[in-house]
Amino acid sequence: MRIDPRTWFSRKTFGKDAVAGLVLGIEAVPDGLAAGLLAGVNPLAGLYAFLFGMMGAACATSSVFMAVQATGAMALVVSDADLGSAPDPDRALYTLAMLTGIIMVIAGLLRGGRLVSFVPTAVMTGFITAIGMNIVLGQLSNFTGYPSEGANRLLKTVDLVVHIGQWSIASLVAGSITILLIIVLRSTPVGSLGLVIAVVVGSVCAVLLNLWVPDPVVLLRDIVDVPRGLPAPVLPNLADVPYLIVPAVSLAFIGLIQGAAVSAGIPTKDGRPANLNRDFIGQGVGNIVSGLFRGMPVGGSMSGSSLVVQAGAKSRMALFVAGVVMALVIFLAADIVAFVAMPALAGLLIVIGFGAIKPSRVYSVVKSGPLPTAIMAVTFGLTLLVPLQYAVLAGVGLGIILFVAQQSNHVRVRAIHVEDDGRLRESDPPPVVPAGDVLVLQPYGSLFFGSAPIFEKQLPEVSRQSSGAVVIVRLRGTDEIGLSLVDVLRRFAHKLRDAESSLKLVVTEQRVIDQLDAGGLLDDIGERNLYRSTEWVGATVRRAYADARDEIARGNGA
Repeated sequence: MRIDPRTWFSRKTFGKDAVAGLVLGIEAVPDGLAAGLLAGVNPLAGLYAFLFGMMGAACATSSVFMAVQATGAMALVVSDADLGSAPDPDRALYTLAMLTGIIMVIAGLLRGGRLVSFVPTAVMTGFITAIGMNIVLGQLSNFTGYPSEGANRLLKTVDLVVHIGQWSIASLVAGSITILLIIVLRSTPVGSLGLVIAVVVGSVCAVLLNLWVPDPVVLLRDIVDVPRGLPAPVLPNLADVPYLIVPAVSLAFIGLIQGAAVSAGIPTKDGRPANLNRDFIGQGVGNIVSGLFRGMPVGGSMSGSSLVVQAGAKSRMALFVAGVVMALVIFLAADIVAFVAMPALAGLLIVIGFGAIKPSRVYSVVKSGPLPTAIMAVTFGLTLLVPLQYAVLAGVGLGIILFVAQQSNHVRVRAIHVEDDGRLRESDPPPVVPAGDVLVLQPYGSLFFGSAPIFEKQLPEVSRQSSGAVVIVRLRGTDEIGLSLVDVLRRFAHKLRDAESSLKLVVTEQRVIDQLDAGGLLDDIGERNLYRSTEWVGATVRRAYADARDEIARGNGA
């Protein structure tokens, strides 16, 4: 796994990398705390994840500008993982991060990046939309200052609405000011630093309100002691591994999807496509380092990666500068960070949550048909109602089902007519095998077990009037055929034999011949009725056609 040293450092571009790193490092402080809050863990775990996860991953990713951070989707999985039931919840969190990293590294070495192609847009749209909704709903308690109760975020929201009279006015003011400033500053030259300014102003308002109101706004220092220094390394608790496997696999899959989005959307230094498998390995390294230094799980962040590129980064050095900036903030401004208000962080997360909801994407899926719409709706509902680690795996299962359904419906059977001048002409196959004639059939599409019923349904019927016919099934271009398809062809061959007709096959690949033999079809039709295609397109089917015409002429069609 070789990394070009030119992507690490250059004297000519260090100034631009330093500025980009400064912007990302300052912006990452409130984002990291917010990620920890969203995950329902110590907010410092989110801050440490941003610092150590980003720097660890930067050593191994293929995408030069990929910022690996604690993302909203991964934070929600952590929130639903029920780490509080572990003997040591904090240690379980660090173990989860390291376990996720190990799974990512193994999957990257096994070239797991290709799994991205099996996730349809309908599943991803439903999942991401529900993630946005979950982020918003999950922060309403911090935003309003009312500790709502319920089995999931929807029930907690209902409880919150029912007890509207118990909301904290001071918390609402601090959170609303933060949201308003984020929206206003977004379109100004301040740009992404507006997030930092908004959280600072919202927190200052909270501190001032606490001087006057009887029900104070919750600050970070009320939840956790903010240390003045970096955390010491910690080892995983192996006893927690068995019940952390499912959330770790879910986190690894989310990291794969998010990393692929960053790889595709953020240009590399040389303009060539990024290596998805290496990016996956890099995210795994980031998770291992994050967990080792008391951070939560991390993944490729589109917002962080876009920010460092827009800020003018030219090499990986920008990511390391950002890490140094975050470390300096922890060392020098720990007392100030302790005054960050929870409603201000909740307001930041609510803006992020609404930003993840893309009505145009939802509308495009709805326009694509009822099946994708149903898949999107089911994924959306599952993500809202069940723990996210199970919703992710269910979404993967739905994606596989949708893939199989789409591929099976793409199978088409066409009839090929061999003209007197040797040209081949295609048409729809006849409804019934014609008597005393040669019928050439060409299937198109993926011939696997899921397409067997569709393929069989499109074959012409074999009736009592189909005697003396020869049917040639041309499998050119088919590199694999399942036993379900072999069984379909065997039933078709038996029907033809009962009608005193016969079946011939034109096959290109030896693997297909082996599968036909293993399924017993070659014993049914005989070796003489199997034709091996050559590099000359159409030559073998013409030869099979000529042999079939001779058999019919001799009266030996049966």
